[in-house]
Amino acid sequence: MIDKIKNSYEHTIYACYIGYITQAIVNNFAPLLFLTFIADYSLTLSQVAVITSVNFFVQLCVDLLSSKFIDKIGYRKSVIAAHIMSAAGIAGLAMLPQIMNAYAGIIISVVIYAVGGGIIEVLISPIVEACPTERKEAAMSVLHSFYCWGQVAVVLLSTVFFKIFGIENWKILAFVWAVIPLLNAAYFAAVPIYSVSEQRGTASVKSLVTNRLFLLLVLLMTAAGASEMAMSQWASAFAESGLGVSKAVGDLAGPCAFAALMGTARALYGKFSDKVKLERFMLVSAMLCAACYIAAAVSKNPVIALIGCAVCGFSVGIFWPGTFSIAAKRMPSGGTAMYALLALAGDLGCSCAPAAVGFAADRLGGNLNLALLAGAVFPLLIIGAIAVLSVKNADKIN
Repeated sequence: MIDKIKNSYEHTIYACYIGYITQAIVNNFAPLLFLTFIADYSLTLSQVAVITSVNFFVQLCVDLLSSKFIDKIGYRKSVIAAHIMSAAGIAGLAMLPQIMNAYAGIIISVVIYAVGGGIIEVLISPIVEACPTERKEAAMSVLHSFYCWGQVAVVLLSTVFFKIFGIENWKILAFVWAVIPLLNAAYFAAVPIYSVSEQRGTASVKSLVTNRLFLLLVLLMTAAGASEMAMSQWASAFAESGLGVSKAVGDLAGPCAFAALMGTARALYGKFSDKVKLERFMLVSAMLCAACYIAAAVSKNPVIALIGCAVCGFSVGIFWPGTFSIAAKRMPSGGTAMYALLALAGDLGCSCAPAAVGFAADRLGGNLNLALLAGAVFPLLIIGAIAVLSVKNADKIN
């Protein structure tokens, strides 16, 4: 069995799937506790908005630096360290607020797991891209669907835990979630790993940032991260406070349904990628995304607003893996630097968009409904970027 793991790229892909489940825990466990943090630690909406921003800002910084150090350290050592730090940060949420200033303890924990999450985000896609698989676009979409299934698991199992044991015991659950990245670190220590840089070489950061096609992909990835996280990170609080439903209903109808439909979109594209043009699918998805933000923000009917939140998950599903696939196809020599900078762009969108919604809600007297309306701007940017990519001879943009 051990020999099979050491010599099978299937196990490499399985470890990458779990890596994205770890990423889902890193990004989605704390937001389920936003209102609990406000009640238990006397935090404000702006302070909990900063929690998300710190997470993605740190991941952004890691993305920026990783293009320099990951190739030197090696993929295996980097991805193992990333999982260990993710586990330490998740467990730290339960421990550090008890032994120091609560808000400072939360922020320190977030910084620790964000470093791990940032490295995971940079490495997992190129590790799978380097595996000898066919239909690369489909493989990438299926890979990214596991982030969604991880998010569903985090929301669903956390909701069941809170219902049975009470929200006050959330610290125990933090330790449970921390076990997953620890086990996957051991898994990554055994599986074979081959890097895209070894296969195809790697472009310099300078050559990338002076390439107009790459800059267009950066815009696309930034808007992709913003479109996803502006809704995802606030869906639970929006459903509970903005629509007046219970926490259990809010979590299941908001972030859980969002993630399930996002994963469904990615799995469907993975199955039918040979029959559907990627850019066209992304364009239609962006139009649907804008409509969902508007429906969630302005509808007076809670059911329609919740449907808008959920369907938004389906609409954003293809944005992130689709951008990676376009980049891999049109810039095959981009290497680790390309993946790192695209992850940086995505995390920039992930960092700024939820914070903008939180600060807007504070300015609007806590009205998350109207604050979410600004989120419609992000899919409109995607529509513009896809339109440029789809013009005749777009491959020749440089």
